[in-house]
Amino acid sequence: MGPIGHRFVVGEVVRMRKTHPCGSDRWLVTRTGMDFGLKCLGCGRRVMLPRDKFERAVRAVLGTDFGNEATS
Repeated sequence: MGPIGHRFVVGEVVRMRKTHPCGSDRWLVTRTGMDFGLKCLGCGRRVMLPRDKFERAVRAVLGTDFGNEATS
């Protein structure tokens, strides 16, 4: 389970339990709420996950990625 009680914010980079088919396990949070928007930092693919599934899949919060071009 991910960090208990952590409030995720847009711009954070998280490590997920499973790797993406491109080989990366790092994702940028692009949307929060009932669903989470994520962008793969390996290939740029965007996905949406329901909050409960996202919170179970997060292994670690790696920090923020403010100012990176990957957010656009």
